[in-house]
Amino acid sequence: MASVLIADDQVLVRAGFAALVEGAPNLTLAGQASNGMEAVEMAARLRPEVILMDIRMPDLDGIGATSRILAEAGERVPQIIIVTSFDLDEYVYDALRAGAAGFLLKDSAPEVLLDGIHTVTLGNSILSPSVTRRLIETFVSVPGPSTQPPPLLDRLTGREVEVLRLVGGGLSNSDIAEKLVISEATVKTHVNRTLSKLDVSTRAQAVVLAYETGLVRPRSGA
Repeated sequence: MASVLIADDQVLVRAGFAALVEGAPNLTLAGQASNGMEAVEMAARLRPEVILMDIRMPDLDGIGATSRILAEAGERVPQIIIVTSFDLDEYVYDALRAGAAGFLLKDSAPEVLLDGIHTVTLGNSILSPSVTRRLIETFVSVPGPSTQPPPLLDRLTGREVEVLRLVGGGLSNSDIAEKLVISEATVKTHVNRTLSKLDVSTRAQAVVLAYETGLVRPRSGA
């Protein structure tokens, strides 16, 4: 059973998500927060495994709440899914950089949301929808004077660079295993080592770095 905390300032949205979670056989509702500060307090007290986090909330927005929750999590780090009404919200990109496991749109089908929760509990990120690629490509494709220096990829082995490129392309572990003709367990090992060497905690952050370093190039017309 995975416990889920819902953070959203809209009562009807919270109620809808809560009903969905409570109706799922493998999920339990940890609690509901109406703003970012409540989400931080409840995450520390209830220790949920998954948090459905709205972006635009009073007192503290979803980005600030995500950063604080992950910084204060200790050994038991929750998987945070950003749930937004905007498919190209620049704040979502900031949340991915902060360590969120991915994001979904509020108008997603119930089965998509439940599948997303299941996906992050397995340690994966929600990065396959094309809207996620559009988001990352939009905010990383054009470097400017304020662009921070990219992390050093020379700390990775050749195979790890190859795996990072495929992760950045939105491929799952099973897709990468098939493409490289290696086992899925080996892919998972490469991914974990890559995250550790790049000092990032989530697959979503690795995707962002793949774009920022130029390892993955945005598609034209995306």
